[in-house]
Amino acid sequence: MICDRIGRIWATRVLCTIWAIGIAIFMAGGVKGSLGAIYAGRFIAGLGVGQTPVVGPIYIAEIAPQAVRGVCTCFFTGAVYLGIVLAYFTNYGAALNISNTSHNQWLVPTSLHIIFSGIIIILMFLQYESPRFLVKQGKPDEAAMVLGRLRQQAPDSDYVVEQISTIQAALDRELEATQGVGWLGKVKEMFLNKSNLYRLYLSTMVQFLSQWSGAGSITLYAPDLFAILGITGSEEGLLVTGVFGIVKLIAAISCALFLVDVIGRKRALLTGITFQTISMVYVAAFLTSVPELGVVDGFVLPEKDKAASRGAIAMIYLSGFGWALGWNSMQYLLTAELFPLRIRALATSWAMTLHFANQYGNSRAVPNMLLPDAAGGISPKGTFWCFAAVTFVGGVWVWFSVPETSGRSLESMDHLFELPWYRIGLYGNKDAEARDVAHDEKQQVANEERAQTVQKEEVA
Repeated sequence: MICDRIGRIWATRVLCTIWAIGIAIFMAGGVKGSLGAIYAGRFIAGLGVGQTPVVGPIYIAEIAPQAVRGVCTCFFTGAVYLGIVLAYFTNYGAALNISNTSHNQWLVPTSLHIIFSGIIIILMFLQYESPRFLVKQGKPDEAAMVLGRLRQQAPDSDYVVEQISTIQAALDRELEATQGVGWLGKVKEMFLNKSNLYRLYLSTMVQFLSQWSGAGSITLYAPDLFAILGITGSEEGLLVTGVFGIVKLIAAISCALFLVDVIGRKRALLTGITFQTISMVYVAAFLTSVPELGVVDGFVLPEKDKAASRGAIAMIYLSGFGWALGWNSMQYLLTAELFPLRIRALATSWAMTLHFANQYGNSRAVPNMLLPDAAGGISPKGTFWCFAAVTFVGGVWVWFSVPETSGRSLESMDHLFELPWYRIGLYGNKDAEARDVAHDEKQQVANEERAQTVQKEEVA
């Protein structure tokens, strides 16, 4: 709700400040050996960093032109992987060059939090507030000035005037259909409006299926999973993990630049899920054929299986590419662009709450899942077969349920959800295009009538 009350820019500044303060308390607690301070610092930092995936994608989606909205928003995920790469290699460097007995071995990697939160705070003073937020706050003139600066046009240019008018008209329609004032009214709009409820269903399923597809677990437990696949030695594991982070970073940026807005959201999502499914099936099959690997300490991989092991490691890298192209881009992009302006921040907060809840549940479940059957787990092979099944089911769900949002303005998203729920995924785009044509024709007729009226008044 803070995003809707004080704006996208100030919300980012406040959240990053909270994030930095929390990390500082955490570090101080670690040095002094205070477990309470460590918990408090992590909790406070979580309050700040947990909201950045809400504010960041919303702000980017609201200021970016619709033709490149996917590129701009997906750069947010690229920035996430930049942080992951830096974290991986900082851990690797600290393990190599700093003594295990020194606090600096964990203080140096942890200090990245404060560095980057500080950079964000400073850079946000150079940013403009979202024009859509300003319209929502009843400041259309200020919104026109900001949009003009962003598009390098005059505030009274035809383009800017048309865009602000469209945003205002969409907001007016939302207010006419409002279910009440305040946050309770927004909650009612989310759950009682059929169109919004379907969008809520989409964002909920995206978070659930993406987190349980296994890619997030691979990122979190990469050194352990690479060890299961035959990588021995802690330093070697950290290095291979760092390379994995680079692969995901390059994949995220490449997908943002060349695929998401070029081939469309749905096709990119299905392509990424396909790569991820193939990868998970291969790794699961490899672990099924070599069940002792990663289960018995000291197990030596037979020479005949080393090529297959390297193939499994390559497949982990391929799964990272598929994840960057598919679920990871969409879990931020779709939730930021699906919802109407009035409930966008609240609905995105709902989606990101589910994101972190499922991420937490998955992170706690995977170590237990990797245990052998006798210890109450489902073994590494069972874990990857589970990931493969969830990813495959996710692909089927995307095909039947998710419409294409690429190239569509935020204010015209409603046209995608006019059909019955079971037809939206397959036929929503065709129906929306027909509604766009009808709307444009009505608008053209209205403009012509207005021009004729003005001309008659001038003659009179």
